[in-house]
Amino acid sequence: MQFNFNQLESIKKSLSQWDRPEILAACIGLMDLTSLNTTDTVAKIESMARKVNQFRENYPAYPQVAAICVYPNFTKTVRETLTDKSVKLAVVAGVFPSSQSFPEIKCAECKMAAEAGADEIDIVLSLNHFLAGEYDMASREISDMKLASGSAHLKVILESGTLKEPELIYKASMLSMQAGAHFIKTSTGKTEPAATPEAAFVMCTAIKDYYNKTGVKTGFKPAGGIVTPEDAILYYAIVESVLGKEWLNPELFRLGASRLANNLLSKLEDKTISYY
Repeated sequence: MQFNFNQLESIKKSLSQWDRPEILAACIGLMDLTSLNTTDTVAKIESMARKVNQFRENYPAYPQVAAICVYPNFTKTVRETLTDKSVKLAVVAGVFPSSQSFPEIKCAECKMAAEAGADEIDIVLSLNHFLAGEYDMASREISDMKLASGSAHLKVILESGTLKEPELIYKASMLSMQAGAHFIKTSTGKTEPAATPEAAFVMCTAIKDYYNKTGVKTGFKPAGGIVTPEDAILYYAIVESVLGKEWLNPELFRLGASRLANNLLSKLEDKTISYY
């Protein structure tokens, strides 16, 4: 498989054309506002959800975030606190971030998260199977977790920084989409490297190829280490350049980040903002 990384270099060199206030603002509306820390508490997650509830009142000029993303034990907390119904509730499950457990446990976690009110469930590709060449088993686990997730949309995390090779990232992307992923996502943010432009380019290429073959539009989410407005603009530019403007909406494109929202607001308002 050959990848046109010259196109990626061209995107990087022309990035200034995307550095505009309306695109910075749009990136806020593409965000999964995320808290996935060992130190998370009910009070902390409630506070985050209340800030989301109040965001439109405090910053009416900017779009609301697309989703709140938390650990599964906080699903009920967010569902009971979040009043802005336009914001999705995303939950990591399937034994995040390692995906190392009994398949039945992974499926049970997805099922419980969906029953507690998750709109979206983020799982991790079973790298123990994938890296061993056990592709049928890796695919079956995704399909089983999708079934267990009911009507919730399924995001499959590839951990692209661990896969490293473009060919492996492409293969994992295709496998995940064929198994039923609604989104494919670069990283958990728990390993290094996390999201990279190269991995994003390969994954978007796979999404385009899969769409051309099947007519199915799969979403894309870079996550992990996306902190600055420049980071957000770069991934926005990659998606627009490879997949087109029709992918530039929360149904097909998300940015996984926790600190990014404050940095985008700070640049847009030309002052330091620490809202979230």
